[in-house]
Amino acid sequence: MSGRLTPRRPARGLRAAALGTALVTVLIPALSACGGDAASANGGATLKWTSSYFPSHWDPVVGGSGAQFRELALVYASLTRTDETGKAVPDLAKSWEYNDKGDRITFHLRPGLTFSDGEPVDGAAVKAAIERAKKQRNSALFGDLTSIRSVEADGLDAVVHLSQVDHQIPQLLGQRVLQIASPKAAASPEKLDRAPVGAGPFTIAQLVPGTKAVLKKNPDYWDAKNIHIDNVELTSAPDASTVVSGLRTGVYNFADIDPSQALAAKKAGLDVFVQPGFNASNLSLNVNKAPFDNDKVVDAVRHAINRQEFVDKLTFGYGEVTDQPFPKGYVAYDPRSENAYAYDPAASRKLLAEAGYRPGELKLNLVIPSEDPQAEIVQSQLAKAGITVDIKIDKNWATPFFAKDLTFSLYSTTGRDSAAQTLTAHFGPDGPLNLSSPYEPPGFEAAVAKVRRTPLDSPEYAEVLRAATRAGLESRALVFTYSQPNLIAKNRSVSDLPKNPAHIDWTGVTISGGS
Repeated sequence: MSGRLTPRRPARGLRAAALGTALVTVLIPALSACGGDAASANGGATLKWTSSYFPSHWDPVVGGSGAQFRELALVYASLTRTDETGKAVPDLAKSWEYNDKGDRITFHLRPGLTFSDGEPVDGAAVKAAIERAKKQRNSALFGDLTSIRSVEADGLDAVVHLSQVDHQIPQLLGQRVLQIASPKAAASPEKLDRAPVGAGPFTIAQLVPGTKAVLKKNPDYWDAKNIHIDNVELTSAPDASTVVSGLRTGVYNFADIDPSQALAAKKAGLDVFVQPGFNASNLSLNVNKAPFDNDKVVDAVRHAINRQEFVDKLTFGYGEVTDQPFPKGYVAYDPRSENAYAYDPAASRKLLAEAGYRPGELKLNLVIPSEDPQAEIVQSQLAKAGITVDIKIDKNWATPFFAKDLTFSLYSTTGRDSAAQTLTAHFGPDGPLNLSSPYEPPGFEAAVAKVRRTPLDSPEYAEVLRAATRAGLESRALVFTYSQPNLIAKNRSVSDLPKNPAHIDWTGVTISGGS
């Protein structure tokens, strides 16, 4: 699946049940115990990170590129990584180049690298990783790799043959989409899920699925000299209301927090900040089904949405309104498309009347996977426009959503490092986040193909990309609402993080109190 949904924090009862069953499997004896400072039981600087996105799978092909890719990046490295400008820079690959036509790219890997099981990091490992992501039955990544026709391994080189000219590949094959596991370990994906083997900055010492992972610094990581953290204790976050007290008492020193806890975190003397990202929430309409096969009904919904209410009620002012899948200031954001459908309930009621509906006559089922305050806001706003919304919870929501069987839903995503991939996931005819597949807005396919043909360093790239965003936003299938912040709270013993968009990068980060 090309786009990734952002998981919501599970309900307290569900989390308790998960923790109860997760204690069955422990792989390796514990490396350290939780304590009140930054030193682990056997010395060294320890990151004590509690995460609402604790990986449900440690096989990166299955885990995909949702929010948990940040945690998986502790173990796995990729061909490229993202810098603070959003540009692809070297990671396992020291360099790369395209052929003149732009339909083949050769990645040159760093010499002498190994996975934590001793297997070599080479072209064959890259080939195996891409082929597994394309072919493994439960892969969440195959939809991201449609431009890749085949991969040829030549020693430390991986030659990627493309089915089309696509200059987005270095951005695409980063931490989100191609975290590379040892081919030997990945030969048994089930075992890899229980015992991750990568070439990232840390290695797994203990894993309790769904609950806790203890990691230690990988001395063989290519950039180990710039990793100043010796140990990591990664835990699944408890109830949001208890995270701040855990940070204050030293049980944790780093956590993603709910915006409702930001004020308490600040009062506790914690460092609270928003890590840049590409998060976007939206309403998803199926224009192949009534009533959304009527353009006036679609426009009525568009004008009924008050984006600021989502920000005020759900993010406590930390989020931002958005009417497209990119944040303001990002190269793909299109200012010309801004506020194309302003909040106007009167206009909504007028459009509904023109579509033949009396006030309250149009009834919609909004189907979602679990309780979500977004749904209640949508219900209230559409009621003001004369539309009755019933909220239906379907725990197996993903099946009808990705089968395009639903009529009306909502979701949140974490975006992509490749802007073209973000666009196609939302607006393309095969886009997994396009509930109206195979519908796509006129001109979109040609616009995004032009993006792929344009080198990222071309002076024309920015405008070509914005034109594709503009074409995508002609879609009648999506109504973007707001951007949920990547809100972080940390103990001041943890130094500032690089501001790489959507990523959490531990390069250069220090923790005082350790050796």
